[in-house]
Amino acid sequence: MSDPVPLSRSLDSMMRSLRGTDRIQVAGVFGRWDTAVGPQIADHVRPIRLDEAVLLVETDSATWATQVRFLAGSIIERLREEAGVEIDRIEVRVASRRRR
Repeated sequence: MSDPVPLSRSLDSMMRSLRGTDRIQVAGVFGRWDTAVGPQIADHVRPIRLDEAVLLVETDSATWATQVRFLAGSIIERLREEAGVEIDRIEVRVASRRRR
């Protein structure tokens, strides 16, 4: 019988096999987002998915999508500093407005 494996290691292994990203990286991006990007950006942009080293974010307008594309290098650097996460690129989409 093999030695027990900690649940956290099993989860990391499973997440890497599915997405190439471990729970620490995901938690870093989602948990430190507001601190890393600041309140002004965080009010208009939110992380949606971290898949391998590609971060998908959603903005509330096309204007903010353009701004995020312009600031992508700075955002990547801030996430590296604040959350210890390595991101290669940021993909941006604009949230569709729901009709009432």
